[in-house]
Amino acid sequence: MSEEEKPDVLDEEEEEEAEEQEAAEAPEEATEEAPEEEGAEEEAEEEAEEEVRYEDAVNNGDFIMVEMTGRAETGELIETTDEDLAREEGAYEEGRAYGPRLVIVGEGYVLRGLDQRLPGVPFDEETEIEIPAEEAFGDRDPENVQMIPYRVLRSKGVNPVIGGELEIDGRRAIVRSVGAGRVQVDYNHPLAGRKVVYSLKVTEHITDDKKKMEALIGRRFLGIDPGEFNVKKTKKKLRIGVPDEVFFGENIQIAKRGVALDILRYFEELDEVEFYETIKRS
Repeated sequence: MSEEEKPDVLDEEEEEEAEEQEAAEAPEEATEEAPEEEGAEEEAEEEAEEEVRYEDAVNNGDFIMVEMTGRAETGELIETTDEDLAREEGAYEEGRAYGPRLVIVGEGYVLRGLDQRLPGVPFDEETEIEIPAEEAFGDRDPENVQMIPYRVLRSKGVNPVIGGELEIDGRRAIVRSVGAGRVQVDYNHPLAGRKVVYSLKVTEHITDDKKKMEALIGRRFLGIDPGEFNVKKTKKKLRIGVPDEVFFGENIQIAKRGVALDILRYFEELDEVEFYETIKRS
């Protein structure tokens, strides 16, 4: 190669480098603009998803006390906070605490379909809420209905009876039919495929922090007046004095841990919860 050709070759290389540099710089410019566009989109989404706030009615995150009764579309009683009604319909459960129930809206304290429909419900008014099957106990799935050899169940010590409930390999099922050496079992929830209707009334909207804490305590220590617990809050710590009645109950340590976890979850300013006992000279 002659000396005269070299400058031409160098010029071509320089042009290629310049083109590569321009191509490399172009995406950088586009990238610099992208955050602004993304930021604008995020702001628009936030505005669109801004939560509606209701006056004199339930809002997401509210602590409320609720009286409620749920029925399947067939009229079958699912649950109730009314002790008299439970006794009337043969659904009374010994040891269960009846009366208004604590619900923290949006936290899964009640059936999902009901929880989602609580915002906007007025305080102190009887309200009826209808929940479609898919948002209550789910639709019926044909694949959850299976035939099992009779001998398999007998080998597990199970004597299948039509309509009876049993547990197979950790799954609850209802016996639908028995015959010809085979048993048809249904793993669907007994209320699957059924619409549910709740009649309810919000009897109290709790806004005071101490009362919220007492409500959380009452949820774990059933049958004991939450006002009997001595609740004292410092800057980062909550001290709970345990009344004598608690010592005669069952699963006390589990209840204490449940209360502590609940309080730490809903009161982020607290770092610890301490329980103490006071024994006085008789």
